[in-house]
Amino acid sequence: MTFEYVCWLKTEKEKPGTDGFPALTSGFVDWAARGAMARGDGKHNKYRKFVSRVDKISPDAFRHLEIDPKALRPGWCVIQVEFELQRPWFSKDDRYFHPLHNPLRKDRVFGVPYMSAASWKGLLRWACRMEAGLLEHLERNGGRLDGWRDQCWITHLFGNAKGEAEEFVRGALLCHPTWFDRIGFEVINPHSRKTRAGTVPITYEVVPERTKGKLSLLYAPLPPSPPDSDAISKLLASIEKLMKIYGFSAKRTAGWGMARICKWRLVSFSQEVEEDTQDRINLEELIRE
Repeated sequence: MTFEYVCWLKTEKEKPGTDGFPALTSGFVDWAARGAMARGDGKHNKYRKFVSRVDKISPDAFRHLEIDPKALRPGWCVIQVEFELQRPWFSKDDRYFHPLHNPLRKDRVFGVPYMSAASWKGLLRWACRMEAGLLEHLERNGGRLDGWRDQCWITHLFGNAKGEAEEFVRGALLCHPTWFDRIGFEVINPHSRKTRAGTVPITYEVVPERTKGKLSLLYAPLPPSPPDSDAISKLLASIEKLMKIYGFSAKRTAGWGMARICKWRLVSFSQEVEEDTQDRINLEELIRE
């Protein structure tokens, strides 16, 4: 199927349009495939020609990606956290063949580094459990989770295990992926305990420091569950600790994934406006309203 599609691209003469946003996605895939089959200067000419066509796309084509308050139901809200990395961020890609041993996780279409929604959900659930006293529970039970039960506000946000057929609860929190626009490299050189000299340097493809990103969360409780402002307040505190103290990257023990929060943002149905604030406490007051 893939080989036949590439052969069809080789003979196809119609060029992708530049009317709107879909042309950017489909055009990139098609022209990248056709350019890869070219040789010499032809490959570079195809690349430059496609980039020039993308530059002509109007910014209005991306406006539909912004949040529309009218699409939210009463009691729903969108929380966005704009941050700047203070330490490198890394998440290993699952590709089998790559020149590096530790490639950065990237989108399959554009090759842009990103953090998936599932990764955000897992880390946020862990941070909320730490806020609820998970560390003290592990210290009392020798590092085991035996006897631990999530508090009601954690179950309200993230739901419970899928295997629980009885009293299954779907979480009210929906996470979105985070995209980054920069790629760098970090080298770790392990030292021998005997000679105290470097052994074999390990190269990591990372998102470098001072790169900005955005965490987007949709809080959408299903009826008859009412909105829980206390749960959101605890969630905001957990997000702040996750970014400033714990980190949200692989190799967190080395300090990777630490970030500085630049802005908190709220979009709700009741206000039908976007509220920007630097202070988490002010955001909690807006949510309670």
